[in-house]
Amino acid sequence: MSTRPRVGLFVTCLADLVRPQIGFASVKLLEQAGCDVEVPPTQTCCGQPAWNAGADKDALEIARQVIAAFEGFDYVVVPSGSCGGMIKRHYPEVFEKDAVWLARARALAAKTHELLSFLVKVRGVTTVPARFAKSVCYHDSCSSRREMGVIEEPRTLLASVEGLTIKELSDTQICCGFGGLFSVKYPEISERMADDKVADIVGSEAQTLVGGDLGCLLHLAGRMKREGKTVEVRHAAEVLADMGNEPALGEPGQ
Repeated sequence: MSTRPRVGLFVTCLADLVRPQIGFASVKLLEQAGCDVEVPPTQTCCGQPAWNAGADKDALEIARQVIAAFEGFDYVVVPSGSCGGMIKRHYPEVFEKDAVWLARARALAAKTHELLSFLVKVRGVTTVPARFAKSVCYHDSCSSRREMGVIEEPRTLLASVEGLTIKELSDTQICCGFGGLFSVKYPEISERMADDKVADIVGSEAQTLVGGDLGCLLHLAGRMKREGKTVEVRHAAEVLADMGNEPALGEPGQ
């Protein structure tokens, strides 16, 4: 009988539809860390857009489906702080009036982890066999930093990548302006926040922007492309899994 932990990988909608290689990179990293990884075919959205929009009944139905799909695993790992935060922090809120499902939501929340935090804090991984000979700056998403407490883990892992140099942004706590539905409801404010973040990225003189939340990265990649900036954008999992030769976000072929 295998003693390797069974990990259910929650791929996320954006990764599935826009950047599938994040899922492949996540599987590679988890297997290198000694895990047996499965991707439940019944998984869908985490329900965050519905929850943020006040569509509580829809969020509840989606959450039930996610819980049913993932509660049998030892761990649930998510390459996204926002989706991870929805499962870990907000599912108990979704079911606060349903004692039975609340217990199941809390049980799932207790074993749900953001990918990079899981590698470092749970599996004890501090180095990866990857090479990426470029300078990078890391964008801390609001959800990763504030809801999941992920700050040092990405930097620990990135610092172990051969040839990689980290250049910190001047203010790592400032939002990029994406914020899920925020960027839809308040586009002018979102654009201004993105421009401020882009100025910080360009000012760092890093060649590559990396982060742990695809929504933020797509938001910033799109803004930089429209402004003619040459900074490439990648999810941290791709760099750590030695997939840095794949086309970056927004490049032809991605």
